[in-house]
Amino acid sequence: MLHKQYYIEQAKLERLLARKNRKSDFYNGIFDRYEDPVLTRNHVPLHWKYDLDVETNPYFMERLGVNAVMNSGAIELDGKFYLVPRVEGADRKSFFAVAESDSGIDGFHFWDYPVELPDTCPEETNVYDMRLTKHEDGWIYGVFCSESKDTSTGDLSAAVAEAGIVRTKDLKTWERLDNLKTLRSPQQRNVLLHPEFVDGKYAFYTRPMDGFIDTGSGGGIGFGLCDDICHAVIDEEIITSRRVYHTLTETKNGAGAVPVRGKKCWIHIAHGVRNTAAGLRYVLYLFGTDLKDPSRVVAEPSGLFLAPLGWERVGDVSNVVFTNGAIARENGDVYIYYAASDTRMHVATTTVEKLEDYLFGTPCDPRRSRDCVNQRCELIRKNLEILGSSSGEI
Repeated sequence: MLHKQYYIEQAKLERLLARKNRKSDFYNGIFDRYEDPVLTRNHVPLHWKYDLDVETNPYFMERLGVNAVMNSGAIELDGKFYLVPRVEGADRKSFFAVAESDSGIDGFHFWDYPVELPDTCPEETNVYDMRLTKHEDGWIYGVFCSESKDTSTGDLSAAVAEAGIVRTKDLKTWERLDNLKTLRSPQQRNVLLHPEFVDGKYAFYTRPMDGFIDTGSGGGIGFGLCDDICHAVIDEEIITSRRVYHTLTETKNGAGAVPVRGKKCWIHIAHGVRNTAAGLRYVLYLFGTDLKDPSRVVAEPSGLFLAPLGWERVGDVSNVVFTNGAIARENGDVYIYYAASDTRMHVATTTVEKLEDYLFGTPCDPRRSRDCVNQRCELIRKNLEILGSSSGEI
């Protein structure tokens, strides 16, 4: 016999899963936003949180609560959309889980069990932010942050971040490989695996860091090659998208979703961070790299691509958007999955064609206010001429 409250809560969950997600009235011509998040803590199955035995849980209390669902890897398999988000328990420990949907914008439901990673790193305390790469070698790789305590100091907040690597064929059985080693960078976060071989080697985008939080001498998003994915070692990292003073990447930046192959370039959706009086502000930005040499930037439009708006700004870590997953379909549609304020998952939709138009048609940042004004005035003059010549036309 189940507690009567179970049926009430289960009905809420079923209504949530059945809710259709509609496009919002937001418009910028680049992508579409949606009214509702695609995953939240309320999407988590009841049997993950509650002891359903009325004898051991007579008041139907949450025994293992969930605080947030965020920062999701994404992949399409056999026509279905799969997200592997970071699920943060009420105990602050994060874990991975698989949620699937037929539409990619609503109806995401979790599998019965979360992901059980092989426990090969006894010092590992926390795992999060998995990027999923469907690699040309036939495997699906997951690269994630593997966090452990920094034992060199008595500071309980001090940690060491490495890039953990797993691989799978079906998102059910996972093989744990050695953590990535970068010989010139003490710590790594926001690492992802490029979907194709480069010069016959596995290619990674990295973020060189001197410490767990501070990038230190790290100059931006790195790129490096390794021979053996099972024992991945990168000798040298080339900086691709650099941190720049008085831009959205001033404090730090990091790789986001696995790059999307376009007709003109590899499309990168990354995150940039700057400091404000209200704390760090995370936004998404785009850059493009050469199809043959993915370490070489060929397009770098000015400004942010997607920023938190409205209630997306509210959450555990306010004023933040973050992505580590996007799906590009064969028809050219692109689904970008982004977390809002480290609390919930949203989706934005666009196309490869639109993204490349944005990359190559949007001017670069001239870096000075005066030059930015000149840039804008040129656009205004052009547009006023067009409006003047087309007055009276419909």
